[in-house]
Amino acid sequence: MSPWLILAIAAAYFGAVCGVAWWTGRRADASGYFLGNRESRWWVVAFGLIGDSLSGVTYISVPGQVAAKAFGYFQMVVGYVLGYVVIAEVLVPLYYRLNLTSIYGFLGQRFGVTAQRTGATIFLVSRVLGAAARLYLAANVFQRFVFDPLGVPFWVAVPCILALMLAYTIRGGIRTLVWTDLLQSGFLVLGLVMSVVIIGTDMGLGAAGLMGRAWGSDMTRVFDWDWRSPGYFWKQILAGMAITVVMTGLDQNNMQKTLSCPDARQARKNLYAFAMVQVPVNLCFLFLGWLLHAHAREKGIVLPTATDHVFPELALHHLGTLAAVVFVVGLTAATFNSADSVLTTLTTSFCFDFLGLETREDLGEAGRARIRRRVHVGFAVVLLWVILVLKSYQGGNVPVIDMVMGLASYTYGPLLGLFALGLGTRVRVGGPWLPVVCVAAPMACAWIASNSAQWLGGYRFGTELLLANGLLTMAGLALLARTRDAGQAS
Repeated sequence: MSPWLILAIAAAYFGAVCGVAWWTGRRADASGYFLGNRESRWWVVAFGLIGDSLSGVTYISVPGQVAAKAFGYFQMVVGYVLGYVVIAEVLVPLYYRLNLTSIYGFLGQRFGVTAQRTGATIFLVSRVLGAAARLYLAANVFQRFVFDPLGVPFWVAVPCILALMLAYTIRGGIRTLVWTDLLQSGFLVLGLVMSVVIIGTDMGLGAAGLMGRAWGSDMTRVFDWDWRSPGYFWKQILAGMAITVVMTGLDQNNMQKTLSCPDARQARKNLYAFAMVQVPVNLCFLFLGWLLHAHAREKGIVLPTATDHVFPELALHHLGTLAAVVFVVGLTAATFNSADSVLTTLTTSFCFDFLGLETREDLGEAGRARIRRRVHVGFAVVLLWVILVLKSYQGGNVPVIDMVMGLASYTYGPLLGLFALGLGTRVRVGGPWLPVVCVAAPMACAWIASNSAQWLGGYRFGTELLLANGLLTMAGLALLARTRDAGQAS
């Protein structure tokens, strides 16, 4: 497929997104930027979260890994659903009751300003790294199939992508994003469904034929019962639940959209609807992965070694023009959806948790807007720098979904420990040693994980390392509080 045609499709898509952004953000004020004036419809937020949650990682990495890991990822998806129940019943009522814009305000009320800023810092670091990894994946695909043939270097292409995101997010914020995400999620799901239909048709199989062949394939195996394996069933269930709680419920990026619903009841409806939709959508991505590998085997196509290149290679070089167009539209939706909201929510957290923008009496509305926009652009620059670093050090054969989940296990663990301590105990902790504990726990987890096979009879940690990280953080903070109390008593 011609690089110029791919660019034309991406440009048309961007024009549609900008049209929606202009319409929804033309009268946006500070309340509209941060919480959409709490007027977002729950079903719009729910459907929009599909693209934000799945992003290019699921769109490309999940299908590419099916040959190596079969349908084992679906075990984690079941854990995701359980995690959304916890968020809807525990965290959402809390956030609405405290009338929070930044959810780390809870840590400030519970433990003090040090805890609030520590929690916000964890989020900022985690989301910058995660968003950079997601955007890097999509940008790398565009680079390989579009910009390299045109002689455009990576360091020029990525700033252009980020500039496009800035163009439609810097003004409207959440008020704009709930609607652009709806559009982008629609295109992403449409790309998924049409890809399945196109490949199945090319193989001469209808729905019944595809299901029959998939049922008998080793690549569609779901359950892993080897307790030593990172893919063990109960590890995946617990890890999926924990990852959902921290990467959605304790993450400003996803919760800011949910909190834009008028009240807690509608916010819960949004989460339950999204949880139910996520199951069949993820299953379809896994089925697409089996279909891609089955098609390649049948046609004698040699697939790339890097699993993240499997879907792009087949869609753009072997499945015809329609498949290529569908893939480009889906990938473009995933690219913008995975990073545009991050710029808004990183800005929100920094403005509220570090700058105290909502309490600054020395600033008028214009002054607040000016600071907000500078922070917004600043985070785009930070994101660009991290992506360029990833390009320098990432070898290309490590699936980005493994990178994202691995980062989450280390960076979100302290956040899980802080919130669990605040919600489940009466312990009060603060002071300069609190951030030290939150840094030490992931370091200890890394040491344990690197030696677990030797120490624990062959046991290897997977994403359940997140739980161990949270428990270590809780234990360290509880010990810190006890030591402080003992010192005060003496």
